[in-house]
Amino acid sequence: MNDPCLLTTKDYTLLETMRDDPLVRDASLVRLLRRKMASAIVMFREDLPEDVASLNSRVTFSVDGRSDTRVLTTGRMTTPIGMLLPVDTLRGLALLGMTEGQTIAFENVEGRLEVIMLNAVNYQPERMMRRSDGFPVRIRLADKPMLRLVQGVEPVCSARPPEEPDDPGPSAA
Repeated sequence: MNDPCLLTTKDYTLLETMRDDPLVRDASLVRLLRRKMASAIVMFREDLPEDVASLNSRVTFSVDGRSDTRVLTTGRMTTPIGMLLPVDTLRGLALLGMTEGQTIAFENVEGRLEVIMLNAVNYQPERMMRRSDGFPVRIRLADKPMLRLVQGVEPVCSARPPEEPDDPGPSAA
């Protein structure tokens, strides 16, 4: 069981927020949270190795030999069941900051020892950011309609406004 975890500044800040949240009362989650924060090595997004699970990474992991693939998220979202793994759950928190091949053991809510191994980081936002020169998403514009903004052009009207307004105004009342 290797304990050190690598976290981006954003991921570490999220853990600090969770720690300070009075609604986070689950003893197992608080223990794991403190353990993660105590062993964390914090770094900038650009410096995070490509094989580390960060927030919004799609990871393949195994729990007691059973394999699964999920996206690590910040909260419970309304998407199809089985796609996301919030970091405010024991398994999500355990995977955050792990390196491929690393294992961690913790006591689950049933009091049973659970061992998780990070098998692969299939997608990592920081990796994609580096590959796209700092842009999170590169859009191919060749086949997309373009909007051209034109400045300094007089408005085109087909009819001229009347010389005198038809409305007699408030004095007519």
